Amino acid sequence: MRRTTRMTTAALLAGTALFASATAAAADDDKPTEAGTAFRTATAIEQGEKATADASTGDYLYWQFPAGAGQRPTAKATVTLPQASSRHGAATWRLDVFDGLRRRQACASGEPAKRASEQDASVTLTCTLRTVRPWSERWANDPLPGAYYMRVTVTDVPDRDLGLPVKAEVQATAEDAGGARAEGGELGAPLHAAAVAEPEDGWTGSWWSDRWAWTVGGAVLCALAAVGGYTLTRHPRRR
Repeated sequence: MRRTTRMTTAALLAGTALFASATAAAADDDKPTEAGTAFRTATAIEQGEKATADASTGDYLYWQFPAGAGQRPTAKATVTLPQASSRHGAATWRLDVFDGLRRRQACASGEPAKRASEQDASVTLTCTLRTVRPWSERWANDPLPGAYYMRVTVTDVPDRDLGLPVKAEVQATAEDAGGARAEGGELGAPLHAAAVAEPEDGWTGSWWSDRWAWTVGGAVLCALAAVGGYTLTRHPRRR
């Protein structure tokens, strides 16, 4: 009986492992494996999803991802370089991020450009944007809800290295930096976001904001202070 139980348990564990492996393989197969060559053909990816593309040195590679109000997006790209024996010098690789209106967005942090030596096997680029705002003045260049474009390319490379094969892997993530209503106002519609999936908290962000925490905490402290003050200052009852 015990032997039968052990055999059954082993079979179940083996089946579970095979199922998990098959699921992981299927998930890997669903990952985008191509990049666009312009804004109009940019490959759409979701937040947190990794995408890869085989390309040639000198190509312009484009992806697009969504970002909603209150989020602080981070774009990351890793380029696997050609074999060192086939290269003829250092090269500078660059990651640019544009909003839905194709305006280049400044990186608040990260390393969007990096020079790879002739011996480097890969180069990693990162760009963290400012917090996406729910609305903005017409003249401002603030990040707004909608699609964002990632562009990866080489900007300085020996001419003889143009055309050498490379492989790029990109990923776009976003952390919640505060509710959309912390800024006030709301954009009428996301900027050119038809091709990308809407973020989990929507284009206008979550209703929750760290200001709510400060407001509620302040109210509780004021109430406790009022009760404590009354307790300390009230007169004792006369008998």
